[in-house]
Amino acid sequence: MIDIVIPTIGRSSLRALLASIARASGPRPERIILVDDRRDRGAPLEVGELDADMRARISVLAGKAAGPAAARNTGWRASRAQWIAFLDDDVVVSETWLDDLARDLRDLPPDVAGSQANVTVPLPRERRATDWERNVAGLASAQWITADCAYRRADLLAAGGFDERFARAYREDADLALRIVSRGKRIVRGTRRTAHPVRAADWTVSVRLQAGNADDVLMDALHDADWRARAAAPRGAYRAHATTVATAAFALAAFAMRKPRAGTLLAGAWAVQVARFAWKRIAPGPRTPSEIGALLATSVAIPFAAVYHRARGYARLRALLNDAGRAPRPLPSAVLFDRDGTLVVDVPYNGDPARVQPMPGAPGALRRLRAAGIATAMISNQSGVALGKLTCGDVDAVNARIERVLGPLGPVLICAHAPDAGCSCRKPAPGLVEAAAHALGVAPRDCVVVGDIGADVEAAHAAGARAILVPTPVTRAEEIASAPLVARDLDEAVDIMLAGYPQRLESKGAA
Repeated sequence: MIDIVIPTIGRSSLRALLASIARASGPRPERIILVDDRRDRGAPLEVGELDADMRARISVLAGKAAGPAAARNTGWRASRAQWIAFLDDDVVVSETWLDDLARDLRDLPPDVAGSQANVTVPLPRERRATDWERNVAGLASAQWITADCAYRRADLLAAGGFDERFARAYREDADLALRIVSRGKRIVRGTRRTAHPVRAADWTVSVRLQAGNADDVLMDALHDADWRARAAAPRGAYRAHATTVATAAFALAAFAMRKPRAGTLLAGAWAVQVARFAWKRIAPGPRTPSEIGALLATSVAIPFAAVYHRARGYARLRALLNDAGRAPRPLPSAVLFDRDGTLVVDVPYNGDPARVQPMPGAPGALRRLRAAGIATAMISNQSGVALGKLTCGDVDAVNARIERVLGPLGPVLICAHAPDAGCSCRKPAPGLVEAAAHALGVAPRDCVVVGDIGADVEAAHAAGARAILVPTPVTRAEEIASAPLVARDLDEAVDIMLAGYPQRLESKGAA
């Protein structure tokens, strides 16, 4: 199952994109999630003329107006699809795009987390491309851009999604891809094709783009100095810009110190540096008077803008890292709940649905996980079946009642064997955890098991999953002492998971 997520700031190009999806051959997606990231949402989002089926598939969610990383997180976390195809709102897909997308994602091996499209940038044939058009054309050879890139939802969860510290449409895609690849996953190139037209921009756009230098500072801190090589990202001209700014500063200093000869020589060197940079931009272009004038003016301003934004990036770096750590902690792909004593009050060998009573905080905890897009399952030892104290039908009836009270829980798996049967499914054996993870299509290492006794924790560890113990009066002191992470109640357990399960575990004392 595939959902499409499109963050948008309400550009008219959104209508062209949706029309191209509607025309494309192939199976339509389950949902097209538009994340309305406009600051002013007073007017409805314009989606253009679409057929009834297409309109029925569109969901519009309110974004936080905090940039494309945050908007994409809002979109994919609201999806339940196995694959999330991200599109920017200024692209146009090909006439066979839906067929190609389905083929690109079909039967990919588990180690492939993402599929990138082939992006083309149409340029004018009747003249040379302008500096801005050539800048946009670089997207055609860029790696991992989310103008059109599909990811497994489970891998997005495991990586923690997009890092919302990247507030512009810059580097947030490379950051996510580097974190996914560092987990041993691959991102492959598919067959589908998507066009990225060059949208109109004023002559100062190249100066504004220098704000990305601040994001490069964050990338250096998060991914070490070799990230550009791993992401196939060109180094850019920052070093030359810094030299140009230094030359200008030395020239001004020389004049201030009443050394006109040195000042004049340095000013001349600065002028040569600016002229070389300007000609490098002017020479490949149409060389019209307006283009030449704009490039001369911006070639003076760009080095200063680049150095300013790089300095701004360093100035804010400590606050960013202190606020969110070196990288966003991954949310779990799934939470596997024990039943008795965790989700519902423990009634020994209960076969009576009327005796089902939720544990305090259970309904709210499950609602919060569903809202965050985290899958759930319930795993339970039910040895009363083997001991003749209740039947499988009794267990099914109680479980059905639990779902009526708490809402959908996802897969429900039980072990009906006796304690001495030696099976591989009864907790603390890993069988139930592994089976639940398999049923949800996720790896056990990306799951968190929540339970009230040591057997739940041991089953999680045996399967390679993480665990949170939520003690009750029957939980033994030694089980609490040995648990890697202890929460006072289900609400706190969900707080821990939504904040990012710690990489180094510190036990929290139970109340």
